[in-house]
Amino acid sequence: MTLPTYEVYALRYATVARQRTQNFITPPDPHDGPMPMDYFVWIIRDGQRVWLVDTGFNKAAADARGREFLRCPIDALETVGIKPEDVRDVIVTHLHYDHAGNIRKLPHARLHLQESELQYACGCNMRFDMLRHAYAVEDVIDVVRGVYDKRVSFYQGHDEVAPGLQLLHIGGHTQGLQAVRVHTTRGWIVLASDASHYYDNMGLDAPFPIVLNVADMLAGYEALLKFAESPEHIVPGHDPLVRSRYPAVMTGSTEIVALHQDFRPET
Repeated sequence: MTLPTYEVYALRYATVARQRTQNFITPPDPHDGPMPMDYFVWIIRDGQRVWLVDTGFNKAAADARGREFLRCPIDALETVGIKPEDVRDVIVTHLHYDHAGNIRKLPHARLHLQESELQYACGCNMRFDMLRHAYAVEDVIDVVRGVYDKRVSFYQGHDEVAPGLQLLHIGGHTQGLQAVRVHTTRGWIVLASDASHYYDNMGLDAPFPIVLNVADMLAGYEALLKFAESPEHIVPGHDPLVRSRYPAVMTGSTEIVALHQDFRPET
């Protein structure tokens, strides 16, 4: 069977200034410096069907957490010709506030989620401030409402949701984090989400500080490499370098870049 080839886009909707030492449990070198964090949602389409990967957060969440809010990620879908009401499938990589907000703006969409992630977000570990901090209870409640409305599809590990579109259960960051493997014209790419926030987290075996299990996160880097065609086919979840390594959709703006087109490594 010939696999479909998808278009895949990264859409930046927010950013925050950070220092390099904030982005690693143990910094790989003693030198500090600016290392900002970008926030993305991802769009997958093949001409017949649209898949949205994650839903971002809203202005109120940005203000509460000190993030620079650039645009509503759901409203911004129209930039690439997608009406929010036409989104019928959302892959939720995990339930942290920056990946699972705005679900109310997509009332007709089916959510695709690892069962273990919802169990984790509603379970006993949420009594610990450090583990609970990245979750927003109202976002989790919206997903629970979706369960009762029969519009959540649950997965238990790696799975295929459509030809050429696969979910990869990657441990470490949260209990039920999933990356997304997509077949494109340049081969299989992997949207890492928070399995690797930055290229350097994976490249230097230096995990991001928000982590449930360090050993699982390190093993997750190996899994990302296994399922991508090459390291250049892995797209980290928050790295501003993504916007310089892929071609922009709009002339003069790198707010949306095409991940299915040629990768441009740093020179």
